[in-house]
Amino acid sequence: MANQESSRVALVTGGTRGIGEAICRALSEAGYQVVTTYRNPNREAQARDWQQTLAGEGIEVDLVQMDVSSPESCEHGAKDLLARYGRLDVLVNNAGITRDSVMKKMPLDAWQQVIHTNLDGVFNVTRCFLDTLLEQKYGRIVNISSINGQKGQFGQVNYSAAKAGVHGFTMALAQETARKGITVNTVSPGYVSTDMVMAIDEGVRDKLQAQIPVGRFGHPQEIARMVEFLADEKSAFITGANFPINGGMFMH
Repeated sequence: MANQESSRVALVTGGTRGIGEAICRALSEAGYQVVTTYRNPNREAQARDWQQTLAGEGIEVDLVQMDVSSPESCEHGAKDLLARYGRLDVLVNNAGITRDSVMKKMPLDAWQQVIHTNLDGVFNVTRCFLDTLLEQKYGRIVNISSINGQKGQFGQVNYSAAKAGVHGFTMALAQETARKGITVNTVSPGYVSTDMVMAIDEGVRDKLQAQIPVGRFGHPQEIARMVEFLADEKSAFITGANFPINGGMFMH
């Protein structure tokens, strides 16, 4: 596979930590030229430090500045990437944030920030590259949703709504691109041992883990494995699908 994919370019949004970093690693090891994004231009130095750490492990990942919630920033970042590589073959829409609160107490900006990043961001980034994928008559789009977009979650009306919307986006775009050599799929992780999950209060975390039939949180690499599979050239008959990876916590 590494030889087959060596000329392929993959963009993973929000790939400098957690599940995104695991996806960057997996795709790089599979032979893709991987590019990821950092949101804040003032944090370029931190992004470069992260890049150098991975390079020390033999993982080469390029960087592009892109705030997925801003259409203008996405357009600028897309032009930068296409100027460097002339193509894009795999797009993984992974960037996301949480701003948790029960709806009764949720400020408007907590709703808007999550929708703008987690849902609008998928549209903003994909829109910038769709013409390129259509011209190539080839592409793999993988959108990272969440178990909470399937079952909902107390205190996450914003996040659950955005992540449910991601799969609606997937199904519609899959139909529009099905005859164009482009597949569009969703991966919906359950609770995975990332910084975001580990930041949850320990008591709450223990209760969550007790609800998972396999008895543990997922590993980021387990999500990345599915993304790598869907990104493969041979996964051409899979489109418009959602792949829940949640240890049996929610079966639908």
